[in-house]
Amino acid sequence: MAAGMTHDVLVIGSGAAGLTAALALAEHRKVLVLAKGDLASGSTAWAQGGIAAVLDAGDTFENHIRDTMVAGAGLNDLETVEFVIERAPAAIDRLCELGVPFNREKDDLHLTREGGHSHRRIVHVDDATGWAVQAALLKAAEENPNITLLPGQSCVDLITARNQVNYSGSGRVWGAYALVEETGEVVAHVARATVLAAGGAGRVYLFSTAPRGATGDGIAMAWRAGARVSNMEMMQFHPTCLYNLEVKNFLITEAVRGEGGRLFNPVTGERYMEKYDPERMELAPRDIVARANDDQIKRYGLDYVHLDISHQPPEFVKEHFPTIHEKLLGLGIDMTTGPIPVVPAQHYTCGGVKISLDAKTDLPGLWAAGECTESGLHGANRLASNSLLECFVFGEAAAKDILECWDTLDDPPEILPWDESRVTDSDEEVVIKQNWTEIRRFMWNYVGIVRTTKRLERAAHRIRLLREEVEDYYGHFRVTTDLIELRNLLECANLIVQSALHRRESRGLHFILDHPKTDPVARDTVLIP
Repeated sequence: MAAGMTHDVLVIGSGAAGLTAALALAEHRKVLVLAKGDLASGSTAWAQGGIAAVLDAGDTFENHIRDTMVAGAGLNDLETVEFVIERAPAAIDRLCELGVPFNREKDDLHLTREGGHSHRRIVHVDDATGWAVQAALLKAAEENPNITLLPGQSCVDLITARNQVNYSGSGRVWGAYALVEETGEVVAHVARATVLAAGGAGRVYLFSTAPRGATGDGIAMAWRAGARVSNMEMMQFHPTCLYNLEVKNFLITEAVRGEGGRLFNPVTGERYMEKYDPERMELAPRDIVARANDDQIKRYGLDYVHLDISHQPPEFVKEHFPTIHEKLLGLGIDMTTGPIPVVPAQHYTCGGVKISLDAKTDLPGLWAAGECTESGLHGANRLASNSLLECFVFGEAAAKDILECWDTLDDPPEILPWDESRVTDSDEEVVIKQNWTEIRRFMWNYVGIVRTTKRLERAAHRIRLLREEVEDYYGHFRVTTDLIELRNLLECANLIVQSALHRRESRGLHFILDHPKTDPVARDTVLIP
């Protein structure tokens, strides 16, 4: 058993939200950043599109706020939307200072447009913005003497007052127990303040653009510790993920449609979006385009639909989408001369741990930022390129609040070490693989883009059966990363299904055939542990 470690602040997650918080905190405090896998394995590095900000002379905060509220189907919190959008230009300035090489036209930032936006306001680095942002943040963190970066750590659970040597039921968070993937030891990382920035739960679905580690760890840990979660039924499905039997999870960015890409039925040759949203066509919000693609695929028995930008000049396409163009060429697809086969896939977790404007959760000592949270920004559907923006704004907000109230935070008490005296090494790893596959398949079939109450009830029944099996397994065997992830996936699947059963209307990303109408008043679905 490794000895426990104590830090000023513990940050769980090394993506945009976690590193933004760490860099701001490190001006005054010692910070430990934990990453599952390597330091760049989260969703930030995968973000192709860009970051939304009002930077164009013809654009206004009011326009960006309105676009966000329209996409979010009125479920957004207006105060949060204003808070985030008004801080966007400053966030871009900080990234420029960190050396992010955004595309430019002469001296001005080049702005592109994506679905749901009324203006060009997406700053980007070609079609690989996330990778450039991740690299710049990591470089700054690695060079900061007050930040310790620790990869290969799978967090098992938050340390709460229940884990104190002198038990308390206060709910206070004191850090996290983490599995050291290399050695199999579980270490108690203790801190005065903890920032949860562990990403979304995309891998609960069979088809997802999320990275392998997006198993809802932060949401599940916070829920088990006693934090409320909100709007977990609002799972965003990206309309255009590459359909390829060899390459999984490759996203074709929204910006392809923003720069003129059109959707066609590969059998009829029809450009079909005018049937679903005649005014905005391919530039409609993602939920509308994803449902249109899903409808065409099911109605005609297709494997995929076509996304075509080959009517644009070849040099234009190569210049705007070099990464995608090169990737597709390697698969025998030339997007300058023909269409790209695409399917919808899970893309973003709009719900999560409920937080305030200062990134506080319900639990004392725990702040949260990024995709694991529900801040009120996205509502019932995230507007394109608002996700990285949320990470920067709430990463900063968490750091600011922690520093301001630092003197009121108690020193950590003595914490119990991780107890594995009653467990053994597993000899049944096949159980984990079987259950993982089953969860992802029934979530895709029963809790996907279009839902029914009967399908949701079937999913809930399977979750009840699996929960007993997984808890029995967890109670008898030493934890591994696969077991931790399976436990968290099942917890998140249950939160999604229970939230979906609570919402008896169709709104944004939650489209249920039994209740096709939208209620006159928008209400959050808040689950209480």
